[in-house]
Amino acid sequence: MKLNLFRIRQELGSLGMAALLLMGAAAAFSSFVVEPIEKRNQILKSNLKSASRAGPGTSGQKVEAVYQFLDKDAETTDWLAKLYGIGKATGVELKSATYQTKSDSRVERYEIVLPAAGSYTQIRDFLKRALTEIPVLSLDQMTLKRESRTDGSVNAELRLTLHKVKP
Repeated sequence: MKLNLFRIRQELGSLGMAALLLMGAAAAFSSFVVEPIEKRNQILKSNLKSASRAGPGTSGQKVEAVYQFLDKDAETTDWLAKLYGIGKATGVELKSATYQTKSDSRVERYEIVLPAAGSYTQIRDFLKRALTEIPVLSLDQMTLKRESRTDGSVNAELRLTLHKVKP
């Protein structure tokens, strides 16, 4: 047996042995990594199909689901205080903002034009946290300006909207 293995090793050479090792590694990778991922993918696909069947069916139900999502207990002033706190925590300097309320339908929109200053990273972190922690907030427009190419500070004008269902 040992003689046969030695003879095969000599006939294949180092390149042939490396190829055999790579084929073995590929087979192991396929059975230990690819197959479990494919099984998980099939489970997720079946869950997605069943969830889409169980979800809101009519457009009226879907609209009502949006209204339920936007119907939060917090007041607009609470959301604004949270927005200010996020600005402080991320190091973004928030300047005097302008506000405008619009309500065309059941949803009341509180539009905010917010000048801000900080580094690009700070402003990006501020927006990421604000949009995550304030679920009824949307970013409508963002304008970034830098005084010079070497300046690390960025002046931003953020147009945000708080959405709230009318009581």
